[in-house]
Order: sequence, then C-alpha cells, then structure tokens
Amino acid sequence: MTAQHSVTLNVNGTAHDCEVEARMTLADCLREKLDLTGTHLGCEHGVCGACTVIVDGAAVRSCLMFAVQAQGVQITTVEGLADGDTLSDLQQAFHDNFALQCGFCTPGFLTTAESVLAENPSPTRAEVQSAISGNICRCTGYVPIIDAILDTAKRRREGGQ
Repeated sequence: MTAQHSVTLNVNGTAHDCEVEARMTLADCLREKLDLTGTHLGCEHGVCGACTVIVDGAAVRSCLMFAVQAQGVQITTVEGLADGDTLSDLQQAFHDNFALQCGFCTPGFLTTAESVLAENPSPTRAEVQSAISGNICRCTGYVPIIDAILDTAKRRREGGQ
C-alpha cells in the first residue's frame, strides 16, 4: 500500500482536507478528490494548457504540480471564476465572442486569461497572443478567444466590473 499524505488545499476560497499519495498530481486531486472536473486533462505533459489553474495569482499547469506541493497556496479553478450560477465577465465575454466550441480547452484558456488580466489589465493583441500561446485549441482558430480577452480588459478598464 502506498503511503498517504494529509494536505489542506485552499481552492476557490474554501479549505479542503485530502489524503493523497505523494505522486498524485494537483489536477487529479482536484478532479478525483474534490470533484472539480472543470480542470481538464489533455496531454498530461504540460503542453496543451487544458489543466491550467491559478496558483497564488499565476497560471500553473496542474498536471505538472503534485497535490502535496499545493499545501498553503491559494488555488482558483474555472469553477471559482463564476459567482454561483452567474458567469464572470470573462466567461460572459467568451460566450459573447463565440470563443468556445467543443469547450474542452476553455477552462484552461479562462484561467490563463484571468491570470494575464490580473497582471496586465491593458494587454495588446500581441501580448494576449503570446500569453495564450501555451494553450491549444483545435476548434476556434484563437481569434475569438483573443477578442474575448481584449473585450474583458476593455470593459474592466471602463469600469464594467
């Protein structure tokens, strides 16, 4: 039997006590232990960006981080962006700009974009393109995703949130 480790994860503003194996990734812990299935697993090598969550304000590939490493940090998943059933402004902008199709990559794009906008509230199109270059989408062609992020930035600057 593999040894279990007790960790307390602060996810979306709530503390969760979990028993995990040392080798369990944060992505697997979020999905399997906390039932936060919005964090998707694609490549499991940190390449596709589908598993991106926000850790202490930075976009992090949760498939590359062990759950035991997340003790004491603040984690925001895609579920933490909305206010209950009310979409966040960024989520609404993705909807309004048709920035999703199959939706598999969307949680990773949303958490990446939220981290980018927190760091740079006035990004240029080129800065947004660079910031999301680590996230893979096979459906949208990226233009509507970039438009949604820039739309959110503009609305926030104008006091829309």
